[in-house]
Amino acid sequence: MEHGYRPTLLCSLPSLLFLVQLSTWGSADEFLVTGPTDPIVAVLGGDATLPCSLSPAMNAEDMELRWFRSKFSEAVLVYQNGQEQNEELMPQYAGRTSLVRDFLSLGQAAVRIRNIQVSDNGKYTCFFQKGDYYEEDILELKVAGLGSAPQVHIEGPEKDGVRVVCKVSGWFPKPQVQWRDVRGEKFLEFFEVHTQDAAGLFSVEAAVVVRDRSAGDVTCSILNPILGQEKVMAIPIPEPFFPQASPWKAAFAVSLTVLVLLLGVAGFVTKREHFAKVWERQRQKDLKRAKEEDQQAKEEALKSKDELQAEFDRRKAAYQAAWRKAQLYADWRKEEFQAWSVTLDPDTAHADLAISAKGTSVTWRASCVNPDVRCSVLGFKSITSGRCYWEIEIRDEMGSEWTLGVCRENVIRAGPYKESPEKGFWVIGRFIDKYFAFTMENTALSPRQNPCRVGVFLDYDRRDISFYNMIDGSHMFSFSPASFSEPLFPYFSIKSGAVTLSSPVGGSDRRPVTLSGSPSLEEAGKPPGAGLNPGSGTVGALPGAESPLLPCPP
Repeated sequence: MEHGYRPTLLCSLPSLLFLVQLSTWGSADEFLVTGPTDPIVAVLGGDATLPCSLSPAMNAEDMELRWFRSKFSEAVLVYQNGQEQNEELMPQYAGRTSLVRDFLSLGQAAVRIRNIQVSDNGKYTCFFQKGDYYEEDILELKVAGLGSAPQVHIEGPEKDGVRVVCKVSGWFPKPQVQWRDVRGEKFLEFFEVHTQDAAGLFSVEAAVVVRDRSAGDVTCSILNPILGQEKVMAIPIPEPFFPQASPWKAAFAVSLTVLVLLLGVAGFVTKREHFAKVWERQRQKDLKRAKEEDQQAKEEALKSKDELQAEFDRRKAAYQAAWRKAQLYADWRKEEFQAWSVTLDPDTAHADLAISAKGTSVTWRASCVNPDVRCSVLGFKSITSGRCYWEIEIRDEMGSEWTLGVCRENVIRAGPYKESPEKGFWVIGRFIDKYFAFTMENTALSPRQNPCRVGVFLDYDRRDISFYNMIDGSHMFSFSPASFSEPLFPYFSIKSGAVTLSSPVGGSDRRPVTLSGSPSLEEAGKPPGAGLNPGSGTVGALPGAESPLLPCPP
């Protein structure tokens, strides 16, 4: 690459472009997407409409609209270029959805779902995008269905009563069962068993034992909790169905009375012996009280020990937080973190990126740069717990732009997109010869030395994501506490220049992973061990175990 003097206007062009971009933020193209706050109720076999609108109201005919389930790829309806697209629809919604576009020019749109099924129950996301800007909102659809009427019958006597059974099928969601007598009073105790068939519909069998001969008619009521509708069936219980009283009960009552009298006499005889034992019991109580007081003293001592341990842990945490920005803190922190070996996943790479066969390098194949498109790739393995770190060596070239860090698995990386924690990215990078932490408003960074080698430290359990300049060991930025609960993946994006990811010292794999804007050694056809071109920004070979922190290349 040739280096020379250019006119002053050309030198300031990147700054002018940056100012123009800043001026466009907050433009009239921004909008909010809102949907119903209350759940939408739909009946099985009927139709449902899921509406969304723009605020402020604007024409949405030339926008991209999408309704999807839990993932962006689970499309229910897709509207692009003025018409519906069916290629991305989920199979169960093919031919069942259509766009209500009567008020599309006023910023109001809805998707109509026909022949509602149990699987349609749940949450949906409506997504509106215009140019680079997009917003979304979440709606909830509650599916309800009335099944068969109750079938009530008497099974026979049981435990001094009559067992009555009520059966229904084809209800959704699980219905509520209630038994009442002829006076309208509820039976508080009954047995209930429910099952669910392949279509998701509920069948319920409830049984009650009626012991009151005056109960008369018994009513079984089945209620749908969403629709508030119920189906009722009553059945009379004739007197002969109740078990007849046994003549032995009277004889048993007399025998029980005599037995009680005999026990009373025996109690009177043993009363004097009872008083003799009172003193012994009192002595036992005194011994027990003394033992309890001793146990309480031990518990208080243990509690004091726990409080001292908690105070120690608090001071230790404060001490570690103060060391976060200390010189050479990164080397000290590596002792507490596991070295993480990163391998690139070609299935997640942008079309303009070529991944090597071993997944250890990536080449940017674009001949020109579209400033609105990011070329990115993810690491192959996800991180779900523990503390780990990896280091990235950056071979910087004039005008290079890059970002690195971690992201969620299902973030949007197609077309123009924003890298921020709100969108699932925790990254730092270089943009127009300046360094930033890509927060919602982008935080400018001022490293003391050019960060030719960056360390990424991820404490998953404490939700801490920190970046260090491994040249001087200084702290650059921390996302703490970050808001995530799903697996995270190493993330890299480049537009130009060269970036090298090296496994940390002591890791299981010492081979580097290279993200570059020029052909890799494998693709250039060079033999293994051949040196790099001096024009790539790196002089000599990569470091070994004896030099974990490299100086910046000239």
